[in-house]
Amino acid sequence: MLARALGYGLSGVSGFAVTVEVYAANGLPSLEIIGLPDASVKESRDRVSAAIANSGFAMPVARLTVNLAPADVKKEGPAFDLPIACSILAATRQLPDTDMSGTLMIGELLLDGTLQPVRGALPMVIAASENGVTDVILPEGNAEEVACIQGIRVYPARNLSQVVGHLRGVEHIPVQIQRTYQEILENTKPLMDLNQVQGQLGARRALEVAAAGGHNMLMIGVPGSGKTMLARCLPGILPPLTFEEALETTRIHSIAGKLQPGAGLMVTRPFSAPHHSASVASLIGGGTNAMPGAVSLSHNGVLFLDELPEFSRQALEALRQPLEDGMVSVTRVHNQAQYQSSFMLVASMNPCPCGYYGSKTRQCRCSQNEIRRYLDRVSGPLLDRIDIQIEVDAVPVREINQLRPAESSADVAVRVRKAREIQQQRYRGEKIHCNAQLDARLSRKYCALDSNAETILHMAVERMGMSMRAYGRVLKVARTIADLRGDPQIITQDVAEAIQFRELDQKYWR
Repeated sequence: MLARALGYGLSGVSGFAVTVEVYAANGLPSLEIIGLPDASVKESRDRVSAAIANSGFAMPVARLTVNLAPADVKKEGPAFDLPIACSILAATRQLPDTDMSGTLMIGELLLDGTLQPVRGALPMVIAASENGVTDVILPEGNAEEVACIQGIRVYPARNLSQVVGHLRGVEHIPVQIQRTYQEILENTKPLMDLNQVQGQLGARRALEVAAAGGHNMLMIGVPGSGKTMLARCLPGILPPLTFEEALETTRIHSIAGKLQPGAGLMVTRPFSAPHHSASVASLIGGGTNAMPGAVSLSHNGVLFLDELPEFSRQALEALRQPLEDGMVSVTRVHNQAQYQSSFMLVASMNPCPCGYYGSKTRQCRCSQNEIRRYLDRVSGPLLDRIDIQIEVDAVPVREINQLRPAESSADVAVRVRKAREIQQQRYRGEKIHCNAQLDARLSRKYCALDSNAETILHMAVERMGMSMRAYGRVLKVARTIADLRGDPQIITQDVAEAIQFRELDQKYWR
C-alpha cells in the first residue's frame, strides 16, 4: 500500500515542501530511503523502527521504500523522522483512512518515540504557511518558536503515540494559542543597562550616535576601561526588532541551531561576540552544509569584535563584503546558500600590545616598532568602513563614587528611537531605514550642508587625508547628529562633532 505525508526541508534560510511517500510491498523485510538523503536522514531507518516498536505499534515485516520528493534536492537533518513514521503506519494500515497531505509534520524521534525539537522549524512553518498549509504538528520544544505565525493551527506533540492518536481522532492534541508580536515585546528587558557604566561621557555619546544611525564603531582604550561593557549595552538602546526583523533573525538562528529548546521568537537584537581565534568560516559562514556564520547570526543586531588586532588578517578582510552588501554568499562543494548579514560592527582594541600606550595612569612598555606592527594588523580599508572611532580611558577610582547616577538605557533609547523614526519617515520608499545605509546618490540628496559646514569638512578632508569613503561616512554621522537634535538641517557643529569621531586615524595610524 502507498501512503503520503507532508514534510519540509531547508535550503539556506527558506523551507521547501517535501512529499514523504512510503510503499509497502511483499518481500524480505527492509527499509530503504531514497530521494537524495544525507547521512542523518538515512539513519532515520533505525530511529523510526525503534520508535514505532516502542510506541506500541508493529514494525511491519515488509519491503518498505521511502521516497522523499523532489528527488533532485538534497534532504538534510532528522526533521523527516515524524512524517516517515506516520507514513509507514498508514501504508501498513495501522493508521487507516487518514489524509496527511495537508498537515505539516516535523520532528526528530528518539528510540522510545519521544519527539525532539529540530533546527529550522520557523522557516519551515513560514514557508508552509505561505503555501497554504494550515495545520502543523511539531515537537513541544519548537512550539514557542512559531507562536507568532498567524493563520495556522499548531499542535505541539510529546511523542509518536500522541501524534497517531491525534490523526486517528481518538486523542486530540490541544491547539496552541498563537500570540501577537506586541504581547511578546511587552515582557522584554535589556540584558545590560547603561546606568551600570560610570563616567565615559564621550564614549556614551558615541554609542548613542552609533545606535541612532546604525553606524559601525571602534573603541580604543586601556584594559579595564569599560569597552566590552559599553558594547554589551548597545542592544538595549537600539530600537526593538520589528515583526519582520524578528522573523528574519529568528529564522537564521533556528537554521544554525542556536535557539534553546522552548525559546520563542527573538525580540531583542542579537549580540554576537566571536573569539579572536575565530576562523573565516566561523565568521562568514561555511562548513559542509554552508551554515550561517557570526555575521549572519548578528543580522539586525551587533557584531562585537573584542581585541580587533588579534583576529587573523584574512578573517578581518572577509568582513568587508558583508559590511558593504548586507548579504553573504556561502558556497561549498555540496551546498550553496545566501544569508542576510545587515549588522552594526562594534570593535574594541588596546592601543598597543601591553595596552597602556597613552594611558594617564600607567606607563607603556612597548617599543614604537611593536606598537606599529600591532596597529598595522588593522587595515586601512577596514578602518574606512568604521564610521565612529572613540578613545576610552580608565575612570580614576577616586572619581567613581563622586559621579552622579548614570543615565539608563531606557532614557537613551527614547532619543535613539525618535531619531530612527525621523529616518524612517525620510527614507520611505528608498529601501533603506537608517543613515548608515545611505549610498553616494542618497547622501547628496539628504545630507546637504550649508557653506560654513561644507568649508570645515573640506578642510578636514585635506588635513586628515580622508578617502572618499571616509568623507561619505562623516556626512552620514553628521546627518545622524542632526537627527538626534530633531533638526532637518546639518549645521557646522554637527559636522565638527562627526569629524572628531574620525580623529583617531591621525593619532594611531598616521
